[in-house]
Formats: sequence, C-alpha cells, structure tokens
Amino acid sequence: MSSHPPPGLPHVDAVTPAVLVLPGPVSRGETPRLCDEVRALLGTTRAGVVVCDVGGLGPPGLAVVDLLARLELTARRAGGRIRLRDPDPALPALLDLVGLRFETERQVEQREPPLGVEEAVEPGDAAV
Repeated sequence: MSSHPPPGLPHVDAVTPAVLVLPGPVSRGETPRLCDEVRALLGTTRAGVVVCDVGGLGPPGLAVVDLLARLELTARRAGGRIRLRDPDPALPALLDLVGLRFETERQVEQREPPLGVEEAVEPGDAAV
C-alpha cells in the first residue's frame, strides 16, 4: 500500500476574524462592555484578531482614541489584537499624533488609469 495525498490543493483552514461594530458616539460607561466583547470574540475564534468597524463612530476625538487604546490593550492581554475597518480619514492622523499604531484593513485605492488605456472610444477617434 502506498499513501498518496489526495488530488487538488492541500486543505487550508482559513480563519475569519470576528467583527465588532462600534456604534455612534460611545460613552465611557460602554467601554467595559466593549472590552468584554473583544475578549469573548477572541476566545471564540482562532483568528487572534477582532476587526472593529469604526465607520459609525463619527468624527474622531480623544474619547475614540481612549476607547480604541483600551480595546487594543484588552485584545493584547487576551493574546490577540484589533484591526480597524472603515476609519474616518482623520482618525489615523489623530492616532499617530498620540503615538498609537493600529492595523487597518486595506481601503480601495483610486488611481489614474494606466497610460495608453482609454476609458471610452468615440467614433472617429484616431487609433493610437
């Protein structure tokens, strides 16, 4: 008998991180509950990351910075980390100003089309 691996790609166990949606303005009283949620999400998934959707937080301020710092500390103590999704454009600058670094999910980049590519061709246009 010989043992050959099954045909096709090897089995990959992809782990999808849990998502925690942070609602509009968060008060200081909600911070412990949100920290508990991060701890619980890290305990139930094997991803080691909780994605925090911060799109609904509104304009960033020091209360948001404090909340994110506490969530990150909680995640680190539980053996994981948090990743930010859909941050306000000013939030990364504010976090950088206070010396905090957070991983953010990739945002869609808007770039110029490559040279020599036309978006539309009008009748009568000369070929290039």
